[in-house]
Parts: sequence; structure tokens; C-alpha cells
Amino acid sequence: MKTEEIRDVLIVGAGISGLLAAKTLHSGGANLLVVDKARGVGGRLATRRMGSGVVVDHGAQYFTVTEPQFSAIVDDWKLAGIVRPWAHGFRLQDGTLKSDGKARYVGTTGMTAMAKDVARSLPVRLDTRIARLEVRDSVWLATTEAGDRIFARALLLTAPVPQSLALLNTVHAALPDTIKAELEQIQYSPCLALLARLERPSSAIPEPGGMWLAGGPLSWMADNGKKGISGSDHAALTLHASAGYSEANWESSAEEITATLLEAAAPWLGSPVLETQLHRWRYSLPKQTYPERCVAVASPAPLVLAGDAFGGPRVEGAALSGLAAGAVLAKMLR
Repeated sequence: MKTEEIRDVLIVGAGISGLLAAKTLHSGGANLLVVDKARGVGGRLATRRMGSGVVVDHGAQYFTVTEPQFSAIVDDWKLAGIVRPWAHGFRLQDGTLKSDGKARYVGTTGMTAMAKDVARSLPVRLDTRIARLEVRDSVWLATTEAGDRIFARALLLTAPVPQSLALLNTVHAALPDTIKAELEQIQYSPCLALLARLERPSSAIPEPGGMWLAGGPLSWMADNGKKGISGSDHAALTLHASAGYSEANWESSAEEITATLLEAAAPWLGSPVLETQLHRWRYSLPKQTYPERCVAVASPAPLVLAGDAFGGPRVEGAALSGLAAGAVLAKMLR
């Protein structure tokens, strides 16, 4: 049965930007709804299980903290046992330590842990894809692929910018031409992420379990057991391909990509591979960022765009963008 509902704010995207914006608005009493096409919250804060119960982070691998506003949130997460420090840097393939002295934090049970914590008290609807946006009498109307209709006084889009712009294509003058032109310049690097379960409990990746590579198809390797999120009789590795390799081989078969990445990782595997999974992140990292934390326009209906392309292409940047979007929307709803 198709449904129809009315909300103060509809938030598209249940990554850390959308969730922190939702938390800000929810605490102020806004009647909101967060929707996401995925089956879980977090976006690129992504954790999954493989055979034998191994746990792997296949999106963002860690995060750092520089801004006081985000630091306060992370302090609460640390007290609650949701995040912990992992390391202060990682080795290059030649053994050199690459470090700027900042702590690299991880979710205690995986990177999804932070998103799950924020989402716990929020109205989130997963497996929901928005098919069409319209504006009727200065109110947003979002129609899902299932045919359900959601009316909202304000709309927040936190998907990768090309996806948000595609949604807005059906809305006349949704954004001023100058802003739209700027946003259309934002491009993303893709990332091919290979997850591998090994025969033995540990790999040959040096402690603390993360390693940067250059000059080949791989840019990053992590041992999720040494990272502290996967306790198992089998090591669980995350292999991230370089942006160059990912772009050049995006359409290649999973078998071809898997063989190439495992060959590049061979010196650090330490035991035979029992299982692999390949994930393709089409919008892994923005190549350009918008200079402001978010974009907000009042006409034809209140609209805000936020995410990791606004104010910094990292977990912290995405979080701060979401907080800014929540504050702006709260003012727009007054």
C-alpha cells in the first residue's frame, strides 16, 4: 500500500552528515525523517562481516580530529566506548613511518559504530530510494521508488554531489545558476575495495595493522584483527586500490581486479586467501570541495546540501558539514 506523510524536514542520506544534522534538528523538536537507499546507516562509515565471523571496515578506515566542535562529539564517543585511538601513523612499504602526530581513531566495533550511535534515537527509513523531487506551493514532495509520497517543509541532501544534483534536475530553479555551476565542478575519485579472509589469524602487515603503498595498484592495506575490530582465527584484510587504478579498471571484472590486488598484496598476506569480496565505491573521495560547510537556499522551497564535499573530504569534514546544515535548517524552520 502506498503511503503519504508530512514532515518538517526530509533528509536524504544516512551517513554521518545526515545523521548529525538530524540529531541537531531532532533535539529541537523538528518532525523529521532520514531516508537512505542502503540497508544500513553510515554511508562510507562501512563495516561488514565475512565468513567465520571476521569483521572488516571497507570504507573509511579511521578518522582524525582537529576542530573543537567535532572533538566534543568524539570525547563523548570515547567515554561511551564507541571509539578509541588506533595509531598515530602508519608505515610506508619501505618501512618508513608516515605520521603527523595526530591520533587516528576507529570505531571500537568498526567504523559504522559512530553512525549507529547517532541514529539510535532518530527516525531512519532504510532501503528507501527517492525517485523524484517536486516543489508544490513552497513545500517539497519526494516520491520514492515504491510510490510513497513524503511532503516536507525543508529538504536536506547529503548524498555525493552528482547524485544530489541528479535528484534536483526535475525541480525548476532549485539552485541559483552560480551555485549549481560550482557544484557541477565537484568530481570524485572512485575506490575499488577488496576484502580478504586469510587462513591464519594474522597477516604480515606491520603493526599497528595499517600500511600505505605507492607506485602500484594498491594505496592502502589494513589488517582488521591488528586494528582491533575483528577477533577470529582468520585474519581479515582491507585492500584499497589507488585512485588511478580504480578509475582505469572501474568496469573490469571482479575476478580480474581481485587477482591484480591480491598479487600486489602478496608479500604481506602471510597465508592463503580463503574468501574475497569486492566493493566498488564510485564516490570515494571528492577531488574538489565547496568552500562553505553547506549550501542553503530558501526558494523555491528551503533546501540544504551537505556532505564530505563541503568543508573537507574526511569524516570530520562530513560531520562538521552535517552540524552546520542542522543549524541552518533550524533557523530556516523558525
